[in-house]
Amino acid sequence: MISAESTRRLPRWMTSFGPQILLALVLGVALGAAADALGGDPETAPNWLMTTLDTIGTSYVSLLKAAVVPLIVTAVISSIANLREVSNAARLAWKTLLWFGITALLAVTVGLVLGLVVQPGAGAAAATPAEAYTGTQGSWLAFLTGLVPGNFLGLQVSSTVVDAETVKTAANFNVLQVLVVSAAVGIAALKVGAPAEPFLAVVRSALAVVQKVVWWIIRLAPLGTLGLIGRAVYEYGWTSMGGLVVFVATVYAGLLVVAFVVYPVLVRLHGLSIRQYYSGVWPAVQLGFVSRSSVGTMPLTQRVTERNLGVPRAYASFAVPLGATTKMDGCAAVYPAIAALFVAQFYGIDLDVTHYVLIALVSVLGSAATAGTTGATVM
Repeated sequence: MISAESTRRLPRWMTSFGPQILLALVLGVALGAAADALGGDPETAPNWLMTTLDTIGTSYVSLLKAAVVPLIVTAVISSIANLREVSNAARLAWKTLLWFGITALLAVTVGLVLGLVVQPGAGAAAATPAEAYTGTQGSWLAFLTGLVPGNFLGLQVSSTVVDAETVKTAANFNVLQVLVVSAAVGIAALKVGAPAEPFLAVVRSALAVVQKVVWWIIRLAPLGTLGLIGRAVYEYGWTSMGGLVVFVATVYAGLLVVAFVVYPVLVRLHGLSIRQYYSGVWPAVQLGFVSRSSVGTMPLTQRVTERNLGVPRAYASFAVPLGATTKMDGCAAVYPAIAALFVAQFYGIDLDVTHYVLIALVSVLGSAATAGTTGATVM
């Protein structure tokens, strides 16, 4: 008789997601160094290993981008429609969005302070671009007008002249515009009432399907990590990568401050038990940290929200899907703030108070436009 233990082919740690990510990081660095040692130019004449790593990394990012729009559309519409089951829905929705904004602003502030204190990009400075930027992107007006949808799906088409005979056309999407359109459709469905039920049933089914597809993509994260890290190593070299180590450490320091300083203070100010809060949310936090996806963690988040924290199911059905797709204080608040300062320090660009205010505002609103999938950060 063969026992279950003897039929296990691989140790448990080898099939766990966290160790797979760590192994992919190590292999990615090694393969990136090997690709660099083989010679060749990443831009003009890449070798076979460079091409392989680049193909793996870019393919994974393309998969993530493909999942962003259907994920945001279905989750936001479903979340808003679920408000019909909540008493005093308008007041609860307003307070939810307000606290989303407040906590995002606190996280951005933590990121800005750490970026100014640590200065992760100062030690790996590059030459400042020769010509000053004279476009409109980055201005207040461009940011505000960018919120207005150009079409129903927020799609944008751009053309680039490659040579005298070739013009490359690419379609992209503005996630903030997608969010605006999705919120408008959700509110309309909420106002229409019963006639919108068949539509909402389709949207909820679509959300369940999209969640499953996103989880499959998340399971490919180790492979995508290997390709992306390998490409970064051979393309940027060890000098620039050294600056990225400080940058990554600064980001994680910001995450720790938000998770274990900011949140406990807010919990305590509302008269709740810090110990009970962490014991309740820890299963979802643990899975989110390993999977690097709030969307992949969403079913567990809703379960612990209802069972461990006692949140009514009607309200949790609104707040959890909306938060999982539009509310990330880490990758969408701490990270963009530190990243903006890193880039400015890397190129030796001086920032004034107006720039810091703009970074804070764009990061807070941009956190709503960052889908809760691995690596889907809007910069």
